[in-house]
Amino acid sequence: MKGKCLLTMLILLQLAGCDGAFDTVQPPPPTPVQVVYRFDDHRYLELKGWDCEGALTYVDTRRNIRSVVASQFYRIFTKKYLHPSERYIAVMSWHSPVPIVSKDYGQTWRTAMFAPTSSEDDGTSSPEYDNVVSMTVVNDQGFLLTKQGRIYMSSKPFDDPRLAPGGPGITYELDGEIHKIAPRSPGPAWGLDYFNPQTLPHLVEQYKANYQNLPEKIPEVKNYTGWDHMRCDMDAGRK
Repeated sequence: MKGKCLLTMLILLQLAGCDGAFDTVQPPPPTPVQVVYRFDDHRYLELKGWDCEGALTYVDTRRNIRSVVASQFYRIFTKKYLHPSERYIAVMSWHSPVPIVSKDYGQTWRTAMFAPTSSEDDGTSSPEYDNVVSMTVVNDQGFLLTKQGRIYMSSKPFDDPRLAPGGPGITYELDGEIHKIAPRSPGPAWGLDYFNPQTLPHLVEQYKANYQNLPEKIPEVKNYTGWDHMRCDMDAGRK
């Protein structure tokens, strides 16, 4: 009888000990959220994640826009970054010169690309991240500057009306032969490809209206109230 009582007491003590242990377990801390770039007083980029890596959200409080730019693994762009443009937005990320862009004030996002021409000294079509000096987005155009002085830019912010559905297309002559860009295969829409203007003579895009009369240098940005670099606190959530 005493043995049974002792066994019962031991079981009760073990259960009490387990309950006590569970009571001391602390819930995980909330994932930190911080503003990593501010365009102006009503537009900013918000990063949710640890160690400055995670999901990136674009916020425009004036237009009531809150959209996901990158759902995970985003890391901030470390170069100079000036972005007064509002309709056309180009978000840069760490170790990649390829921007994620929006053409509708940040409501939807797409990844841009570089035109398939040999622009770099090694024959590639895009610069290495370490060679990037700055990204400027102004007048609804993006301008990526490299240490070698090259400028990669997006086209002017409109599509050639000749390539709209039902349009006549664009007829051009090359090497004595007549060619045509048809509306059914117009190529990249405005703002979705970046190119070095010096290589434009090798691209069929040279015949499109939005690739003509391009700026010869990066337009000057005046009275910009936003940040000139992205910022991130590696210890966010641990303080």
